[in-house]
Amino acid sequence: MSTGYRIVKKEVYSPVTYMWEVEAPDMARVAQPGHFLMVRMNEQGERIPLTVADFDRQRGTVTVVIQAVGKSTREMMQLQEGESILDFIGPLGEASHIQRRSKVILVGGGLGVAPVYPQLRAYKELGSTTISIIGFRTQSLIFWEEKFRAMSDELHIATDDGSYGHKGFVSQVLQLLLEGAHRDTEEIVAIGPLPMMQACCDVTRPFGIRTMVSLNSIMVDGTGMCGSCRVTVGGKLKFACVDGPDFDGHQVDFAELMLRQRRFQREEQESLTRYEEECRLTGRTA
Repeated sequence: MSTGYRIVKKEVYSPVTYMWEVEAPDMARVAQPGHFLMVRMNEQGERIPLTVADFDRQRGTVTVVIQAVGKSTREMMQLQEGESILDFIGPLGEASHIQRRSKVILVGGGLGVAPVYPQLRAYKELGSTTISIIGFRTQSLIFWEEKFRAMSDELHIATDDGSYGHKGFVSQVLQLLLEGAHRDTEEIVAIGPLPMMQACCDVTRPFGIRTMVSLNSIMVDGTGMCGSCRVTVGGKLKFACVDGPDFDGHQVDFAELMLRQRRFQREEQESLTRYEEECRLTGRTA
């Protein structure tokens, strides 16, 4: 492609996880932690909502980390440095409301590690004591350890299988920290799969600590028109793409969210199956 937004840097973190640094100076000037954007690879492409994982105002670039879980994100993974994508639209949503805290714990699970990072950096720049917990299924999936270590007063890493760091879930590490030296934490940020964010909120609720979660994973069109990102927060209807994506996790109806997230599973699987068959017949990499 010769037009659009150029991928100036690409890194592959695992067979299904990759990073793009994209040339988008207008967006880089105004992007804030918590913002998201809509990506479309080409005219035939699907609109994909992605949370801003980093931005560099001097270089004029915005970074996103993507997981190749469906047809569109697998196709996008084939693009290389120097190639371009058609749409890279944003920033969208409400920026995270960040203010100096005496101590804040930031928890990222899997791909959720990426959108946690700009919040971590912002809290650190404000002078907050920052405690980070990042979790992955296994050691080979870990990324951005050094970026987090540079911005964290403490960094804790958990893997489900115990291949690196604490064996278990990030919510278990969070429980240990709150029962120990970090009971005085003022705020907690948790971003990752819905069950992980719910587990973190269940841990923090008895301590009465404000816990913010990001609901970007349930978005579809990014404008509020489709209604797919409806969420009940404190008994009131909200739309993650226009009212969020950040919400008070203790007020979120996670059971409702998990049902809604499965809404398009059949269609997504059918699309992926067709794509894999096309790749098999044409000899392309899936």
